[in-house]
Amino acid sequence: LHRVDRRQRQMCIRDSFIAAQENGNFYGGLESNMQRLITDEGINFLAPEDQFRANSYILLNYNLGKFTAGLQYESYLPSAMLGYSPIYDGQNDIATYYVNYKDKSLDITGGFFYDQFGSGLIFRSWEDRQLGINNAMKGVNVKFNATDDLTLKGVFGRQRNAFEESVGTIQAFDADLSLSNALNIDEIDIQVGASYVARYQDTNGNEALPGTVGAYGGRMDFIYKNFYGGVEAITKDPDVIVNEGQLSSNKLYDGTALQVNAGFAKKGLGINATFRRLENFSFFSDRLAEGNVFNQQLINYVPGLTKQQDYLLTNIYVYNPQPRLIIESFDQRAGEVGAQVDLYYSFKKGSALGGKYGTKLAANFSYWGGLDAEYNIENKWYKAKFIGSGKQLYRDVSLEVKKKLSKDWSTVFTYQNVLIDKGIFEGGPLGNSTVISNIGVLEATRKFENGKALRVVGQHLWTNKDRKNWAAAVVEYNFSTRLALYVADSWNYGGINEIHYYSVGGSYSKGNTRLGLNYGRQRGGLICVGGVCRFVPENTGVSANLTIAF
Repeated sequence: LHRVDRRQRQMCIRDSFIAAQENGNFYGGLESNMQRLITDEGINFLAPEDQFRANSYILLNYNLGKFTAGLQYESYLPSAMLGYSPIYDGQNDIATYYVNYKDKSLDITGGFFYDQFGSGLIFRSWEDRQLGINNAMKGVNVKFNATDDLTLKGVFGRQRNAFEESVGTIQAFDADLSLSNALNIDEIDIQVGASYVARYQDTNGNEALPGTVGAYGGRMDFIYKNFYGGVEAITKDPDVIVNEGQLSSNKLYDGTALQVNAGFAKKGLGINATFRRLENFSFFSDRLAEGNVFNQQLINYVPGLTKQQDYLLTNIYVYNPQPRLIIESFDQRAGEVGAQVDLYYSFKKGSALGGKYGTKLAANFSYWGGLDAEYNIENKWYKAKFIGSGKQLYRDVSLEVKKKLSKDWSTVFTYQNVLIDKGIFEGGPLGNSTVISNIGVLEATRKFENGKALRVVGQHLWTNKDRKNWAAAVVEYNFSTRLALYVADSWNYGGINEIHYYSVGGSYSKGNTRLGLNYGRQRGGLICVGGVCRFVPENTGVSANLTIAF
């Protein structure tokens, strides 16, 4: 009888496993970014000994009913690609893993997870492989729908730092309430929220250091007919300031953040405006990580609020946000203040400016300056005004016109005027000099049958400073929806040395698999995604990208 019972149990376990396989869902993906660096005397680039570099990721997930589990394996062998933090070099291991339970009212994750509160200005954990950012939290994340109108979140754990964990522990709480639903208001949709995020870090007996530094925030968003808007305000407890991994002062300084946005939208017209003021508002899971150039151990999300450009020359002079407090003899900063305004308008088909197919217009204006402040460098003291007349850091005026000329031809014209402090895009002290540039771009696309298309882009940048004038061109041909080839060149002809940053390559896709390959020179400078930037040195080589989804 005992043997029969055991055999029956084994059969039940086997049947349960088979049923789980039949009813579950397995999914994931593979991505590998590789480069082979080549010495190039034309740009004074000497290839390092580890010429071949690769960043590779394998993501595996399994879902069964209300449960989901997964892991991500990462490899940076023999070294990480240029521009990524050296803490990844030579590393390969399981980087993240998690188990999640989710039903109608409860969502619990143990292990590594990503989340954000509100816009992310107070807390955001996310992954961006192109930027080398993965600040996943390791711990417990609980989301609870208390009612149909109220959602509560609780977070506890440590942040990922490459294959290690941050020395600081994060505890956070967020509440989000649909006020309109709770009060049965139909005319206007009002959403309110409140957040608390704290970092605890051992002081090692230094009584001048705070053990816990908290940030407290509130927000409100509304939609009324064609109008929408929102406001978010945050204050941060006093903390030390750090420069290049060293404490700049034993004094403590608090911080604040304020962001206001408003807009109007209807068919054919859209207007959006955003104002933001940041004072000493950098927040890291390790107090000594403040100001690191690789964006490691970030607790919050502070993107550059400017128009995100897509072309070779419009991405030379880009704005990197300036939330830090620095009181040094070589540089003084207290934060930033500024705004941007977007306007979208569509001219109707058949009108004088719309023509047969219509015309789309997009305009943007953005201005960012340093906070107006008084500094006492010797005593590490400062006093900032709410706005004042601080140093101008960045100003951008751009106009984009999209026009379809015929069934097969479409065009895009872009003009951009940029003023930027040279220290912003070089990553050095502010106030070196100001660069003013004008950029014109004309793009034309010709569509053919069976997915074939030709895209041609011509660009020019004028400036009498820095590296002077640039000209660029891109020719791309899609042989089908699967195969595309391109050739591109950015020619810096106005400076002391005339340099071509050429590139040739293409991509092939089939099903859930895509392979991209290119050879050429990479212009050095900031590369930005979603307003967050990383610095890439000039280099020459062959690069490849392979992605597979399953």
